Amino acid sequence: MEQITEKTIDIDRLLLSKMGTKAKFVPRPLVSWLKHIIHQDRVNAYLWESRHLSGTDWLEECVRYLDMTLDVVGMENLPAKDDGRLYTFVSNHPLGGADGVALGAIIGRHYDGRFRYLVNDLLMNLPGLAPVCIPINKTGGQSRGFPAMVESGFRSDNHMLMFPAGICSRRRGGEIRDVAWKKTFVTKSVEYRRDVVPIHFGGQNSDFFYRLANISDRYVKKVNIAMLFLVDEMYKNVHKTFRVAIGKPIPWQTFDRSRTPAEWAQYVQDRVYEL
Repeated sequence: MEQITEKTIDIDRLLLSKMGTKAKFVPRPLVSWLKHIIHQDRVNAYLWESRHLSGTDWLEECVRYLDMTLDVVGMENLPAKDDGRLYTFVSNHPLGGADGVALGAIIGRHYDGRFRYLVNDLLMNLPGLAPVCIPINKTGGQSRGFPAMVESGFRSDNHMLMFPAGICSRRRGGEIRDVAWKKTFVTKSVEYRRDVVPIHFGGQNSDFFYRLANISDRYVKKVNIAMLFLVDEMYKNVHKTFRVAIGKPIPWQTFDRSRTPAEWAQYVQDRVYEL
């Protein structure tokens, strides 16, 4: 991770790294708009002020910065940190940012920082977050190294925190819910004998976000346009209270051959929304 500066997040530099020489053809008004919508100056100010922190400490400071109140139900369902076992924690993803920060702070504190989660590779630009992350490329073609990164995470002595939907929740038919969960957490949890701990995070983004996400999913598809607005949505959710419900661990032996891995993933997703 590069050294933290007063301009750690730099849209100009990011476009250059993603587009190469083609970046010069991006209209300047569009670049200015991107800097505004991701709150570049505001985020950089926070990153600079919190530059001495990383991992769980940084996540907890971020929760304070966003003035999030977490109403946690079911803390007793979190397995003891000294039981000698490893777990996969899975959650719905209603906010696409603040929920990840909050759950990372809770899991990280309980397990003394011994966890990793799969995140959008753009978030690797946040120095305080990088030490506890395994990056996923969601801005273009999936990285060829993705299977190896997932394998490395599950093979390690860290707990895994995952958002199996891969993207934040959508509103369909008036209901805010994740898209179908990917089966990876099921197959890898069985392979490495990790019990699965279901978590439900209560919260929602703005009506504008859901309308844009539905339009993007239907007509653009290859580019998740709504993702550009996640920082803006994060700032809309400051000073709020969120309910976090932690369910009882599901033994890895549950995921037998009576259902396909995809069907078991749906089973766990349904369990999460019952919490």
